Amino acid sequence: MEITNYIEFKKTRDLGTIITDAFKFIRENWKGYFGTIVRIAGPVFIVFIIAIAMYMRSFGAMITDLSANQGAATPQFGVELVVYVFLAFFTGLALFVLMEMSSLYYIKSYINNKGVVDRNEIITNVKQNFLKFLGFGFLMSLIVLFGTMLCFAPGIYVFIALSLGASILVFENRSVGDTISYCFTLIKDHWWETFGVILVVGLLVGVLGQIFGIPAVIYNFVKMGISASNDDPTAFLEIFSDPIYLILMVISYGGQFLLKSISSIASVFIYYDLNEQKNLTGTIEKIDSLGSNI
Repeated sequence: MEITNYIEFKKTRDLGTIITDAFKFIRENWKGYFGTIVRIAGPVFIVFIIAIAMYMRSFGAMITDLSANQGAATPQFGVELVVYVFLAFFTGLALFVLMEMSSLYYIKSYINNKGVVDRNEIITNVKQNFLKFLGFGFLMSLIVLFGTMLCFAPGIYVFIALSLGASILVFENRSVGDTISYCFTLIKDHWWETFGVILVVGLLVGVLGQIFGIPAVIYNFVKMGISASNDDPTAFLEIFSDPIYLILMVISYGGQFLLKSISSIASVFIYYDLNEQKNLTGTIEKIDSLGSNI
């Protein structure tokens, strides 16, 4: 089946074209793209939201207990907070990895099949390579942290270079160690342009993501205004157990996580742009296809 609106990834692009094509890809493939992400990462997202909600509720209860007992909180609340923090951290990490993998493997299937996506293939790839991605994410975090501790600038440089790692893992199927090494090879002489694209896309995604949080912020301000007229100084903490507020927070987090995938799409365009400039992979494939058709 021929796809008339197929977007070619394997070519060079400037900053404006990368941003335009990233949003064009979302516009033309949003149903299948977001549907795949929700199907794969959705269950973990639900656990993550529950962990956040329980943490907020436990935190509010602990503050109320501190106020009622003049600074002496029940030890149970401290234990609960630690449990919920760890649960939120690990489910948040798994959620981020699953969303990144879902996005990139969707694009890989899209490229390999010229616009026709095989969801079962995506799910299989995610299952087979989850630990590999998790290991890369862990090593990337350590390297960036070490670079930041040495001096802030090296941390930024390393982060920008390694931001291409996920695309390299997916589209070249390299090992984790080889991927980290190749990141610096690929970005050599192109760091500033990569930094510019990542910065602009990050700002756009951040601004758009805040839109989803506006209802929760407005509702929070209204509740704080009501609590201000209450004689109970801990009345404002009821917001942490308010079901309406929690639902609004779910919408906020969900929207922001889905928008984060725009950054993943942009990173693929960056990867193919640099790969084309250095290796002419797309050009060679086109020449080979022309030769085979003669």
